[in-house]
Amino acid sequence: MIVRNFLEAPLRIASSHQGKGEVKSVKLFSEEDYDSKLRFFYYMELPPGTSIGYHGHKQNEEVYVVLEGQGRMTVNGEERDVKPGDVILNKPNWSHGLENTSDSIVRLLVYEANC
Repeated sequence: MIVRNFLEAPLRIASSHQGKGEVKSVKLFSEEDYDSKLRFFYYMELPPGTSIGYHGHKQNEEVYVVLEGQGRMTVNGEERDVKPGDVILNKPNWSHGLENTSDSIVRLLVYEANC
């Protein structure tokens, strides 16, 4: 059994895809951990006013799961406000970014798989 707790893991503080400010994150699982096409699984925290910069992916899919907070997700130039419970799929060759537009921390899970 492999168990990792994102609430107990030390968070790395850095810019994400050249977004605004610094976000906190921990990579809970990486490609080496999987026996499938999954690449990574992250827990992330975006303080107010920060963002994951708008960026693209090639041959992989990425999923964002909003746990807490509110923000604005942009996918292929289309903007939408997101909230807890929203799950956003980013397909191969799409571009996306997420900005925290609220006064509270946005907490999310992000995972990616190769196609």
